[in-house]
Amino acid sequence: MSKKKEKEEELKESSNPFNKEMEVENTTSDNTEETETVSDSDSTMQNNNDGFKEKYEQLNNQYVRLAADFDNFRKRQAQERENLLKYGAEETLKKLIEVLDNFDRAQKAIENIDDCQQVKDSYNLVCNQMKDTLKKLGLEVIETEGKEFNPNFHEAVMQTPTSEYEEGIIITELQKGYKIGDKVLRAALVNVATTE
Repeated sequence: MSKKKEKEEELKESSNPFNKEMEVENTTSDNTEETETVSDSDSTMQNNNDGFKEKYEQLNNQYVRLAADFDNFRKRQAQERENLLKYGAEETLKKLIEVLDNFDRAQKAIENIDDCQQVKDSYNLVCNQMKDTLKKLGLEVIETEGKEFNPNFHEAVMQTPTSEYEEGIIITELQKGYKIGDKVLRAALVNVATTE
C-alpha cells in the first residue's frame, strides 16, 4: 500500500464515531474496574475496622467487669478480715462463759462451808471443766517429763548433772507448755539432764 492510502485509512478510522465510542468504552471499563477494585478494598477495610471495634468493645467490657469484680472481692476480704479480728474469739468465749458460770457457783457454794473436802471437790470440778473446754478448742499440753529435750517445744532453764537419766532427757517440768496443732503458744520450762 502506498503512504497515501494508509493516511486515508487512518483518517477514516479517526473520523469514525464508532471507533471513538469503543475507545471511550474501553477506557471507562478500565476505570470502572479500577474503581470497583478500590471500593472493594475500602469496604474490606471498613469491615475489618468494624470487626476490630466490636472486639475492642467486647474486651473492654470484660476488663471493666473483671476490675469491678476484683474490687468487690478485695472489699469483701477486708471486711471479713476485720470481722475475724473483731469477733474471732466469739466461739471460744461462748464456751468459756460456762466455765465462768461454774466458778461463780463454786464461789457461792463455798462461802458457808467449813469442810475443806467440799472446797477441793468444787475446785477440781471447775478446773477439769476448764481443761476439757480448752482441749475441745484445740489446746494441747506439751509433754515433758521423761521425754527428750526439743528446743521447738521446750525451754531449758536448768541443767542438772545426773547419772539417773541419759543426756538431753527432761527431768522435771517447771512450767507447763501449750500448743495448738503444730504451733507453740508457750514453750514448756524444763530441767534437762546432763552428764556428770
